[in-house]
Amino acid sequence: MSKPDELLVDVAALVESGQSTQMSLTVVTGGAVITGRLAPEAVWRQRVSEVLTDSDRLGEFAAVFVTPATNGPPTHLHFHVARILQGTVGIPETGGMYRVAIENVSAWTVGDFSYSDR
Repeated sequence: MSKPDELLVDVAALVESGQSTQMSLTVVTGGAVITGRLAPEAVWRQRVSEVLTDSDRLGEFAAVFVTPATNGPPTHLHFHVARILQGTVGIPETGGMYRVAIENVSAWTVGDFSYSDR
Protein backbone atom coordinates (compact mmCIF):
# COMPACT_ATOMS: atom_id res chain seq x y z
CA MET A 1 0.00 0.00 0.00
CA SER A 2 1.71 3.21 -1.10
CA LYS A 3 -0.45 5.45 1.09
CA PRO A 4 -1.51 4.11 4.48
CA ASP A 5 -5.22 3.47 4.91
CA GLU A 6 -6.53 6.48 6.87
CA LEU A 7 -9.16 4.37 8.63
CA LEU A 8 -6.51 1.93 9.81
CA VAL A 9 -4.36 4.85 11.01
CA ASP A 10 -7.40 6.12 12.96
CA VAL A 11 -7.90 2.69 14.57
CA ALA A 12 -4.22 2.59 15.56
CA ALA A 13 -4.41 6.14 16.94
CA LEU A 14 -7.44 5.22 19.06
CA VAL A 15 -5.57 2.23 20.50
CA GLU A 16 -2.61 4.52 21.26
CA SER A 17 -4.74 7.19 22.92
CA GLY A 18 -6.76 4.84 25.08
CA GLN A 19 -3.89 2.58 26.14
CA SER A 20 -6.27 -0.32 25.43
CA THR A 21 -5.21 -3.83 24.46
CA GLN A 22 -8.66 -5.13 23.55
CA MET A 23 -8.93 -4.27 19.82
CA SER A 24 -8.70 -7.44 17.74
CA LEU A 25 -7.51 -7.10 14.16
CA THR A 26 -6.45 -9.30 11.28
CA VAL A 27 -4.14 -7.95 8.57
CA VAL A 28 -2.55 -9.16 5.37
CA THR A 29 1.00 -7.92 4.96
CA GLY A 30 3.71 -9.24 2.67
CA GLY A 31 1.58 -12.29 1.91
CA ALA A 32 1.24 -13.22 5.58
CA VAL A 33 -2.00 -13.15 7.56
CA ILE A 34 -1.47 -11.90 11.11
CA THR A 35 -4.31 -11.96 13.62
CA GLY A 36 -4.41 -10.83 17.22
CA ARG A 37 -4.94 -7.88 19.54
CA LEU A 38 -3.43 -4.47 19.13
CA ALA A 39 -1.49 -2.86 21.93
CA PRO A 40 -0.27 0.70 22.38
CA GLU A 41 3.35 0.95 21.28
CA ALA A 42 4.57 1.78 24.80
CA VAL A 43 2.85 -1.30 26.25
CA TRP A 44 4.20 -3.48 23.43
CA ARG A 45 7.75 -2.17 23.90
CA GLN A 46 7.59 -2.77 27.65
CA ARG A 47 6.43 -6.37 27.20
CA VAL A 48 9.11 -7.14 24.59
CA SER A 49 11.73 -5.60 26.89
CA GLU A 50 10.55 -7.79 29.77
CA VAL A 51 10.77 -10.94 27.65
CA LEU A 52 14.28 -10.04 26.49
CA THR A 53 15.41 -9.14 30.01
CA ASP A 54 14.40 -12.63 31.16
CA SER A 55 16.51 -14.24 28.43
CA ASP A 56 20.04 -15.38 29.21
CA ARG A 57 21.15 -14.82 25.60
CA LEU A 58 19.12 -11.76 24.56
CA GLY A 59 19.03 -9.61 27.69
CA GLU A 60 21.39 -7.02 26.22
CA PHE A 61 18.76 -6.09 23.60
CA ALA A 62 16.10 -5.20 26.19
CA ALA A 63 17.25 -1.58 26.49
CA VAL A 64 16.49 -0.89 22.82
CA PHE A 65 12.79 -1.44 23.51
CA VAL A 66 12.48 0.91 26.49
CA THR A 67 13.06 3.92 24.23
CA PRO A 68 9.88 6.01 24.24
CA ALA A 69 7.57 5.87 21.24
CA THR A 70 7.69 8.77 18.81
CA ASN A 71 5.01 11.45 18.60
CA GLY A 72 2.72 11.92 15.62
CA PRO A 73 0.30 9.62 13.91
CA PRO A 74 1.01 5.91 14.31
CA THR A 75 3.11 4.32 11.57
CA HIS A 76 3.01 0.76 12.90
CA LEU A 77 0.55 -1.69 14.38
CA HIS A 78 1.75 -3.45 17.52
CA PHE A 79 0.21 -6.89 17.98
CA HIS A 80 0.35 -9.01 21.09
CA VAL A 81 -1.26 -12.41 21.63
CA ALA A 82 -0.98 -12.64 17.84
CA ARG A 83 -0.49 -15.47 15.40
CA ILE A 84 0.60 -15.83 11.80
CA LEU A 85 -2.05 -17.98 10.18
CA GLN A 86 -0.56 -20.86 8.21
CA GLY A 87 -2.86 -23.56 6.90
CA THR A 88 -4.86 -24.90 9.81
CA VAL A 89 -2.62 -23.57 12.57
CA GLY A 90 -1.57 -20.28 14.08
CA ILE A 91 2.13 -19.75 14.70
CA PRO A 92 2.97 -19.61 17.56
CA GLU A 93 0.04 -21.38 19.20
CA THR A 94 0.29 -19.22 22.31
CA GLY A 95 0.55 -15.92 20.46
CA GLY A 96 3.49 -13.68 19.77
CA MET A 97 4.50 -10.04 19.52
CA TYR A 98 4.51 -8.53 16.03
CA ARG A 99 5.15 -5.02 14.69
CA VAL A 100 3.70 -4.28 11.25
CA ALA A 101 4.16 -1.09 9.21
CA ILE A 102 0.72 0.30 8.43
CA GLU A 103 1.87 1.26 4.93
CA ASN A 104 2.55 -2.44 4.22
CA VAL A 105 -0.96 -3.65 5.11
CA SER A 106 -2.79 -4.64 1.94
CA ALA A 107 -6.02 -5.81 3.59
CA TRP A 108 -7.49 -5.87 7.08
CA THR A 109 -10.61 -6.65 9.07
CA VAL A 110 -11.76 -6.12 12.62
CA GLY A 111 -11.58 -9.26 14.74
CA ASP A 112 -9.15 -12.11 15.01
CA PHE A 113 -9.41 -15.48 13.34
CA SER A 114 -8.72 -18.93 14.58
CA TYR A 115 -9.13 -22.34 13.03
CA SER A 116 -11.09 -25.17 14.49
CA ASP A 117 -11.44 -28.86 13.61
CA ARG A 118 -15.16 -28.68 14.40
